[in-house]
Amino acid sequence: MDHCGHNHSHHDNGKRLIAALVVIAVFMVIETAGGFLAGSLALLADATHMLTDAFALALAASAHWLSKRPADGRLHFGYRRAQVLAAFLNGIALVGLLLWIGLEAIHRLFVPVDVNWQIMLGVAILGLAANIVAFVILNGAQSNDLNIRGALLHVVSDMLGSVAAVIAAGVIAFTAWSRIDPILSFLVAILIGRSAYRLIRETGHILLEGAPDNVDVETLVSGLKETAPSIRDVHHVRIWQLTPEHPRLTMHMCVDRADAASNALEKTKAYLEDRFGIRQSTIQVEIGGRCSECIDKSVEAVIGANDLSGVQSANSNQDPEPARGAVFASPTK
Repeated sequence: MDHCGHNHSHHDNGKRLIAALVVIAVFMVIETAGGFLAGSLALLADATHMLTDAFALALAASAHWLSKRPADGRLHFGYRRAQVLAAFLNGIALVGLLLWIGLEAIHRLFVPVDVNWQIMLGVAILGLAANIVAFVILNGAQSNDLNIRGALLHVVSDMLGSVAAVIAAGVIAFTAWSRIDPILSFLVAILIGRSAYRLIRETGHILLEGAPDNVDVETLVSGLKETAPSIRDVHHVRIWQLTPEHPRLTMHMCVDRADAASNALEKTKAYLEDRFGIRQSTIQVEIGGRCSECIDKSVEAVIGANDLSGVQSANSNQDPEPARGAVFASPTK
C-alpha cells in the first residue's frame, strides 16, 4: 500500500509541475513587456527570473517523468537521480541570475533610471498574484522531493521579487526616489541566494554519494548490536542516497554462530527500515572470527613486508587456508 501511495503522489507531483509551468510562462510574457514599458529593474529582474522559473519548471517536469522510467542494463538504479540533478542545475541557474541582478542593481545605484511607477505597480501586483497561485500549486506536493523543492524555491524567490517591486513602486510614487528599485532588488537577491546555496549544497551532497543527515554510523552500529545480541561486529558501513526518500546501504556483519545468522539478518533489515527508513540494503554476514576480507588484507600486508619469494617457496606445498566467512543474500523489500 505504501508503494501505491508513493506512486500516486509521484504522479500528482508531475501534474503540479505542469500547472505551475503554465501559470509562470503566461505571466512571464506580460511582466517582460511591463518591465520595458515602465523601465523598472525590479520588474525586468522578476521577468528574467520568471524566464528561468519557466526553464526550471520545464526541467523539473522532464526530470520527474524521466525518473519514472524503469532500470535497464546500464542504469541499474533507474533514472530516479535525474530529479536531484535537475534540482542541482536549478540551483546553479538561480545563482547566475542573482549575480546578474546584483551587478545591475549596483550599476543603477550610480546611474539612476526613471521608472514609470503606475505600470510597475500594476504589473507587480499581477505578478504577485501569479506567483501565489504557482506557490499554492507546488506547496501541496511532497516536501521531501528535491526536484519540487528546487522548483518551489524559484517560485518563492519570484514572489519576493514581486513584493519588492510593489514596495518600490509605492516609494517612487510618493517620494520619486528611484534608487529604491535597485536597493530592494539587491536585498531580495541576497535573501534568495542563501536558499539557493542550501539547495546546491544538499543536492551536491547526494550527487557525491553522501550519507543522509539522519543516519549516524555509530548509533546505527550500537543499535544493531542491541537489536541482535548475536552480532559481534559491524563494519564497512557504506550509506548513500539515490534521492532523499531512497537511501541505500551496504555493510559487513559478523555473528557468533551460523544458526544465528538468519535471525540476525532479519532483525537487522527490520531495524534499518524502522529506525532509518532504509528499505533496500546489501549485508555481508561473516560467521565467527574476523571479516574474511579484513584477514585477506592483513595477510597481504605481511607478505608485502617480507620477502615475497621466500614466503611463496615456504608455502608452495601447503594447501590454502579455507575461507572463514559466509555471505548471505540480503532480501530486497
